Amino acid sequence: MDKDVSGTFSALLQEDRRFPPPPQFAEQANVRDAGVYEEARRDPEGYWAGQAKQVDWFTPYQRVLEWNAPWAKWFVGGTLNAAYNCVDRHLKTWRRNKAAIIWEGEPGEQRVLTYRDLYREVNQAALALRALGVGKGDTVAIYLPMIPEAVVAMLACARLGAPHTVVFGGFSPESLRERINDAKCKVLITADAGYRRGNLVALKANADAALNGETPTLRHVLVVQRVGAKANVTMQAGRDVWWHDAVAPHAGKEIAPEPVDAEHPLYILYTSGTTGRPKGLVHTTGGYLVGTMTTTRAIFDLKDEDVYWCTADVGWVTGHSYIVYGPLANGVTQVMYEGAPDWPDKDRFWALIAKYGITILYTAPTSIRTFMRWGAAYPQRHDLSSLRLLGTVGEPINPEAWIWYRDHIGGGRCPVVDTWWQTETGMIMISPLPGLTTTRPGSATFPFPGVDADILDEQGKPVPLGSGGYLVIKRPWPAMMRSIWGDPDRYVSQYWSKYPGIYLTGDGARRDEDGYFWLLGRVDDVLNVSAHRIGTMELESALVSHPAVAEAAVIGITHEIKGQAPAAFVTLRGDVEPSEALKKELSDHVAKKIGGIARPEKVFFTAELPKTRSAKIMRRLLRDIAEGRVVGDTTTLTDPTVLADIKARYAQEEA
Repeated sequence: MDKDVSGTFSALLQEDRRFPPPPQFAEQANVRDAGVYEEARRDPEGYWAGQAKQVDWFTPYQRVLEWNAPWAKWFVGGTLNAAYNCVDRHLKTWRRNKAAIIWEGEPGEQRVLTYRDLYREVNQAALALRALGVGKGDTVAIYLPMIPEAVVAMLACARLGAPHTVVFGGFSPESLRERINDAKCKVLITADAGYRRGNLVALKANADAALNGETPTLRHVLVVQRVGAKANVTMQAGRDVWWHDAVAPHAGKEIAPEPVDAEHPLYILYTSGTTGRPKGLVHTTGGYLVGTMTTTRAIFDLKDEDVYWCTADVGWVTGHSYIVYGPLANGVTQVMYEGAPDWPDKDRFWALIAKYGITILYTAPTSIRTFMRWGAAYPQRHDLSSLRLLGTVGEPINPEAWIWYRDHIGGGRCPVVDTWWQTETGMIMISPLPGLTTTRPGSATFPFPGVDADILDEQGKPVPLGSGGYLVIKRPWPAMMRSIWGDPDRYVSQYWSKYPGIYLTGDGARRDEDGYFWLLGRVDDVLNVSAHRIGTMELESALVSHPAVAEAAVIGITHEIKGQAPAAFVTLRGDVEPSEALKKELSDHVAKKIGGIARPEKVFFTAELPKTRSAKIMRRLLRDIAEGRVVGDTTTLTDPTVLADIKARYAQEEA
């Protein structure tokens, strides 16, 4: 990155706070020896080979890594099955009767599936899919709410060696159709409907609209009955089959897991919010399982007595890696929740933690900032003393939210693991190890052992400590995507062409004088103000540090002199009234924190920010509004009315 703003980075480090691991936690941590970093640096292939011993292989691999940049093959020659590793092998241990999934629906229903229960249901679902013509190499689309059948369906596909593509339940019929067609899916698994904030999400109706004779490879639709008669669905004879009818003939029956090559595709996951042809990222079986299993065990410090909860949706990569494959391969007990965090009230998450004795919570910074805005009174209603570890995922977390999370949710006693990774990486890449790492609020700290991350300038040279640039990964890692489905040229040009043989993440980052990594968000979320590059995360962090601000999103708007100027969309804390005076105060606050060059050109107050169900703020939609463009794809938004309200307020203020 060409020029740094004077004082920009130091603003994030004001009131530098460091939190070493609690001594009792460190004594019992899964990873206690700091030598693991040097061991993995000195012999990364040897390190990953050691981790691969935790996986059950049908055929031993012959070679750890075959690397012909940018093409990687991990655990060459080995065969295995992901469903076997997540389910079957636990039946040989005491875990057979351990709870695998504790599920709660938004209306309050509960189900518990032990590993034996999960084995039974995965076998029945796999047999039902086989009866519909699904075999090794066939692709299956999954379009479900957060119900246990979503996990069962994914594992049933893996059992057959049939790659799945999970489509987030908030996607439109058009988005579902294009993913089915791009992946050439043979079967779609959906539900009659799901629940969200007390309303029905009409999944089957959306699926019918998506198919409508325009999905030539699709043969059958399996429909889970989630809500019953209230959904009022139409079943098409010869195509649609109720899930319960399909699995019933296979009760008590088993199907052997299909041995697949380590490089056999496990799933295709499409990135959201793209235009034109969807981008399907391909993850394979062996390396992905090793990477997700290793990071889950080490970063979340999993113990057999833990109750783990990742609040993501299975439609996103976090749900794949840290709800399904990583946790279940480790034999975890985890909670799944179907609905919204504010239904029927804003304390639903905290009620769940108290109810089930959850010990590990993994959620998004945007959610944390929302909880901050709602106020500490909601978590204070409940006993959260069972928690022992907190995690964040999805975007950089500002220090104020980090501290609030630690103090109000973790009671000041829980280590916080701020994790950086991507759909493309498949596994966590930069994160504290909770028994070893002294954390700093707002920093993801250091690369995971075996991950070679660096920060480069425009010419591809490593930047000095204290500077920023492009975050890259310089060596292959096991869970890395292998290609873009059907478009290998795009894979090469998008990720490997700027610095040949080096993976370009698309994120900006800085490393402080102690070597800590500070993520700055997407490079395309970095503003170019008078030739100075300013990360939106830095601006947002400065805004949220003001006591009146609960949450903020910053975008760049066209400026005839500066090129770009910052514009801030701000959500205030509940007891604060918006005013022109407050706008000026916030602008001055940013200038004081970062420098005059960072002063927002405009400040807009809004009741909510547009977010996806995975809790990411959709800044590109705010840019569309600010620049007067046609608003782009809104299918991933939790609540599209939020965007309409922002658009109306913006137009009114600009008039």
